[in-house]
Amino acid sequence: MTMPWTYLIIAGLLEVAWAVGLKQTEGWMRLWPGVITVLLMMASFFFLSLALRSLPLGTAYAIWTGIGAVGTALVGIFVFHEPRTTARLVCIVLIVAGIIGLKLTSAPQA
Repeated sequence: MTMPWTYLIIAGLLEVAWAVGLKQTEGWMRLWPGVITVLLMMASFFFLSLALRSLPLGTAYAIWTGIGAVGTALVGIFVFHEPRTTARLVCIVLIVAGIIGLKLTSAPQA
């Protein structure tokens, strides 16, 4: 795996982390969860910016948000006990299929 894709995966995982952190801020009423969340956001954007040096914008952004969406949905299901319906799981699988498709059809830019 090339470094831009590694950066993109890290950025996506950090997006999951800051989304979970955002829930923990309780509407920005808790200081330390808020500080940690902002730091995670900055780190996620930093790694996304590194990936964008050579990956196509549309592909990188879609995959970044896809990793964030799938990861956050799974954390919601497994950690926060959100509904685990068939429809939700099918939609998660469709997002993953889209991420894989974008990865397979994208080449780094020169």
